[in-house]
Amino acid sequence: MNKPTLIIGASENPERYSNKAALSLKKHGHTIYLLGNKSGQIDGITIETEKLDLQNVDTITLYVNKNNQEFYKNYIYSLKPKRIVFNPGAENSEFFAEALKKGIDCVEACTLVMLSIGNY
Repeated sequence: MNKPTLIIGASENPERYSNKAALSLKKHGHTIYLLGNKSGQIDGITIETEKLDLQNVDTITLYVNKNNQEFYKNYIYSLKPKRIVFNPGAENSEFFAEALKKGIDCVEACTLVMLSIGNY
């Protein structure tokens, strides 16, 4: 089942986990949207540097650390995602708790692992 996913912290660098996650999500049939600090592309999909006006986002997967998440918080809430994945290095207990109170499912997990074990 396609779960449209926004990757925040997307990078063109193939060594970055956000890049690997984008490729894996696409391979698993999910629609992906990419938001990062630098424009570029991952497998033909543009990395946007401005917040996208999106509808029906199922999951937001975070690859930005706690200090950089505040910039995105209101934007994330405005998208009304069903779930936020806090990848390793993006853990943030306050944001996690706040999002849960807003009815958003939150998990501290690795998107790549979730995909590999069929738990995405």
